[in-house]
Amino acid sequence: MKRILETSYDSYPSLEELPAEDYALVKEAEEATKSANAPFSNFHVGAALRLRSGRTLHASNFESEVYPAGLCAERSLLFYVEANYGDDIIEALAIASNPSERECYPCGQCRQVIVDVERRQQSPIRVIMTGAGSATVVDSAEKLLPFTFKL
Repeated sequence: MKRILETSYDSYPSLEELPAEDYALVKEAEEATKSANAPFSNFHVGAALRLRSGRTLHASNFESEVYPAGLCAERSLLFYVEANYGDDIIEALAIASNPSERECYPCGQCRQVIVDVERRQQSPIRVIMTGAGSATVVDSAEKLLPFTFKL
């Protein structure tokens, strides 16, 4: 039996078209790329998120000489928030990179972790993926990983 899977997302040809609170979060993610430690790939990624309380936090990727011990910006940030602000719902997550020749999308592990956080907090996370002056936005990480792992 063949089945069809469809998804929806918002596309913003210009970052200035984003809602103001998303635009501010993107700018924070872009700023976070400056603290990335990426001596091997030279691909600096920043992530920023907004909690329901209004607090925003950010993180960047970290590469290690003992690959694969490094960590993506998204997971660095989500693990920190889960450990320190676990009762404050994550409403939105923005991702940016430098260089940003195209939009920066989360890797498979990050997609699964974002879905795990959504399940734990019982609330979707708006994911804003940016680069090259544009953005793609989904209203839940499940749209990025429709066939998620679940125990």
